[in-house]
Amino acid sequence: MRPSPDASDPSQPLVEVQGLTRRFDVSSAWLTRVVRREDKRILSAVDEVSFQVNRGETYALVGESGSGKSTIAKMVVGLLPPSAGSVLIDGTDPARARGAAMSALRRRIQMIFQDPYASLNPRWRVADIIGEPIRTFGLASGAEVVKRVDALLEQVGLSAGDAGKYPHEFSGGQRQRIGIARALASEPELIVCDEPTSALDVSVQAQVLNLMRDLQRDLGLTYLFITHDLSVVRYMADTIGVLYLGKLVESAPREALFTRPAHPYTRMLLEAAPRLDGFGRVHETDGGEVPDPISPPSGCHYHPRCGYRTDRCDRDYPPVRALAASRVACFEAERVIEDGRASVPTTTA
Repeated sequence: MRPSPDASDPSQPLVEVQGLTRRFDVSSAWLTRVVRREDKRILSAVDEVSFQVNRGETYALVGESGSGKSTIAKMVVGLLPPSAGSVLIDGTDPARARGAAMSALRRRIQMIFQDPYASLNPRWRVADIIGEPIRTFGLASGAEVVKRVDALLEQVGLSAGDAGKYPHEFSGGQRQRIGIARALASEPELIVCDEPTSALDVSVQAQVLNLMRDLQRDLGLTYLFITHDLSVVRYMADTIGVLYLGKLVESAPREALFTRPAHPYTRMLLEAAPRLDGFGRVHETDGGEVPDPISPPSGCHYHPRCGYRTDRCDRDYPPVRALAASRVACFEAERVIEDGRASVPTTTA
């Protein structure tokens, strides 16, 4: 694989997300609302999220289900337009790109999906699944396509003889390797990984993660990694963003976040992560259910579950500020840091 010929300054971030927001209308049908006199219901799945992803690095987004991780992934690749804010991939906005600009951008961005069973066409042979991006983007034709497909299969740990098989003839881990080969077929710079190992057995997860790290090192890939598994995050990520109810509450380099979390939600996630010696111990005043995302609490959305809350947490949403190596949205971040190091989950790979 080679860098895109139209790539700009390599010292600049490949991905720049600014104030990204996505709202969904989840109201009942219009007539039902009129009859029942219901108000319109708007869900803010992503709310003013900003971050950068440097070239050749892995930025991980973590959080509980419903925190907005996959919605951000879809906006980054251009599958979903933002309600506000912007995504720039090397200076180009996927939501506004058209024609040749969009085609070039699609070649440079690919996805690895969560479910290796649903993400591959069951009626296509592996050769067609991997060969389609090569033909679509005009990277090769004829016998050269076959050579590229064979090389990609071997690159992900399969054999050239697998090209003639159908997806149902493979295990889950092997199917995910096929998905990775398909993502590599267009020679991308950015790969968005949406829970790529969550459907796999633990031992297979480790193999796939090792493969992805090797590919990143050898090919200079940039990953946006979506997951809820903190052990995977610690193994894969360079920088981590923590989402809660659509808001980015903390962003920090990997070791800083795992050893000195500055947001109480981050600390709760770390302490609750399962470990080989048993389960984590959650701070006794943290807990409860995730609030209704359609009607989030006033002030800091996390304050009903937080053991560090004060009166102003109920009233005001904390601004994002720099603290040590982190950027955190918490009035009491200093207290969280002083309260000691959080437990660190054991890595799975």
